[in-house]
This record gives sequence, C-alpha cells and structure tokens, in this order.
Amino acid sequence: MNFDTLDAGEIQVIRDTVRRLLSDYVERDDPARWDADSILPTEILQKLVALGLCGLTIPEQYGGAGRNIPAALAVVEELSMKSLALAVPYIMSAFYGGINILECGTEEQRKEFLPLVAKGELLLAFGVTEPDVGGDVASVKTMARRRNGRVVINGSKRFITGANIADFIYTLVKTGDRKYQNLSIVLIPRTAKGVTISKIESIGMRGGAYTCDLTFDDVDLSESLIVGGEEGWDRGWEMMAGPGLDVERLEVAATALGLATAALHDAWEYSKNRKQFGMLICGHQSVRHMLADMQTELQACRLMVDHAARMAQSGMRCRTESAMAKLFVCERAKQIVLNSQAILGAYGCVQGSDMERLVRDILILPIAGGSSAIQRNNIASSLGLPKG
Repeated sequence: MNFDTLDAGEIQVIRDTVRRLLSDYVERDDPARWDADSILPTEILQKLVALGLCGLTIPEQYGGAGRNIPAALAVVEELSMKSLALAVPYIMSAFYGGINILECGTEEQRKEFLPLVAKGELLLAFGVTEPDVGGDVASVKTMARRRNGRVVINGSKRFITGANIADFIYTLVKTGDRKYQNLSIVLIPRTAKGVTISKIESIGMRGGAYTCDLTFDDVDLSESLIVGGEEGWDRGWEMMAGPGLDVERLEVAATALGLATAALHDAWEYSKNRKQFGMLICGHQSVRHMLADMQTELQACRLMVDHAARMAQSGMRCRTESAMAKLFVCERAKQIVLNSQAILGAYGCVQGSDMERLVRDILILPIAGGSSAIQRNNIASSLGLPKG
C-alpha cells in the first residue's frame, strides 16, 4: 500500500485552520447553549463553508476542493472536539451529500447536486432505519411504487439525524418482495407534500440537527430523484454496501475520536490542577496509569482511522478495516470519555458541563452507523469465518 501521495502537512494545515476559526468565533459557553436549546450554529457553519471545507469530498470538476477523505475526516474530528452541533451538519453535507452522490448518482445528479454541496447549500439526511428495522437494513418496509412516470413513497423512518434541516432524505426503499434485489434509493425533499417530521428527544447529539421520526404518505416524486437514475432502480443494496459505507463508518469513528480527545484533554488538565491528600491527583499512580492508558488507546484509535481513510482515498475497498475502525474507535472512545468523567469525579456529572455533554454524545456512537455487534459480524464475515 503506497500512501505517499497523501500530504500529512496539508491535512495539518486544515486542522490548524479549523482550530483557529473555532477559537476565534466560538465562545466558551456556546456548545452548552447549542446543546441545551437545540441551536444550529449557522454563522459558524457558514464560515466553515467559506473556507471550502465542504468541498473536501468533491472532485474539482464538480466545484469541490478535490476529493480528500483523510482531510475531511480530520475536519469531522476537529469539529466534534468542539460540538456535535457543528460536526453533524458538516457530515450531512460533505459525507451524506458529497460521498453518496459522487459514488451512486448519475452524471446529471452529480452536476446538479455536488456543486451545491461544495458551497454548503445542500444537506442530506440518511434515511435507512425504521421502527422495526435496525441492523437488518435490507428488511426496510418503506415502499416505492412507480406510477405514470412518477415514484410514490409510503412508509416511515426512525432515528434519522438532521431530517429537520436536510434538503433531501437519502432514503432506502423497498420496490418489491425480493429482500436484497428489490431495494432502491430515492432523494425525498424534506418539504415534499406527504412528508411529516417529528422530533425525538435524544440523550445526545442535541444541536439544531434533531433526531427525527419521518412518515411518508403518498409522497409523489419525479423519477429524476431515483439515485442512479433508471440504472439505479433495484440497485439499492449494492449502493448501500459500496465504498460509501466504508466512509460512513469512518466518519462515525472520527466523530467518536473527536469526543474522546476533548474528554481526555479536560481530564488531563484537571488532574494537573486538582489536589487531594496533599498532592496533585496526576501524581497518584492509579490516575496516572489511567491517563497513560487513555493516551495510548487514543493514539491507536487515530492510527486505525487514518489507515482506513488512506485506503479509501486510494480507491481501495476497506470494508474490513473500516468496520474494525468503527468498532474499536467507538468502543474505546466511549471508555475514554467515561474514564475521563471518573477522573473529574462529581464535577464530571454536573448538568450542562462539557464532560456531561461528552458522555451523552459518546453513548450514541457505538450504535450509530451500524452497531458494534453488526461491525463484529461484518469483520468475521469479511475475513471468511464460516457461520456454521
């Protein structure tokens, strides 16, 4: 594997640029306020767009900065360190919009939508999960029927992040009775007649991009909104399980990595200032070892994400590596955040504190984007382990 063409210095410049922007424009109490009041920080997001960061997943021919998956994941990590109210809308644009339309759309759809993504003017929500369908994605019940040159959608989706602010719902639908063969993906406008969106109160990811329930009641759409066009009809499973899935796992892992980095930073600094039994708590061996272990685990997490991201950038399938990264990083990040909370003691349990918010957010990520159990199944299967 030759990844020499990927410029680590360029990615560091992007990290530094994002950090400076957040330092200059995000006040100390802003993330807590965005979380408590479900605020979408539009002004900050517009500044990110002005830097061209939404174009990091889009080739220059479609108005992007050039496809650079490791750089885009670095942006996700940096934003997640500050607030998921920033990271989630960015993911909805650069990843849900950029990656999926580039991988699965027709050339006409790429020309129409990708320049809008690059300018931060198009957000997609990922409409897969249903009330009775989680890990068994191919069992979706939301139905699409073609009628007189139109597509009519009926059904429901659940736990759809950001549907309330999305321009389109990137929706997996059933088109017939064959489980894997009769699946398609349709772009459903949020404002289309027959679309109903309701907020789900979630413990985490509470910024302006809500977790939502969706219902589709005779939603009548142009066939031009079938992802992949005529050739994309009944190819939904192939699209869902393609290279875009690898990158989706990695953006969830990068989000978890950002949360864990922020939590460990706070615990590390707290340990250097908090005194108990006449000494700084970082001098107590139990705390000292816990912090050392967390730094080691965080480095391992970062290396796993980076390795899989570079594979994806080089055009290699990384279904095993991305599943491993999603599994390992989300699980270890969860433990890092919980251990960081333990170091802060009661201060880590104060409602409205950074640590309390980080704990609520991290608990979701081993479930989001394919649960840890599903990732273990994927890893075993991709490595050829027989089921019986």
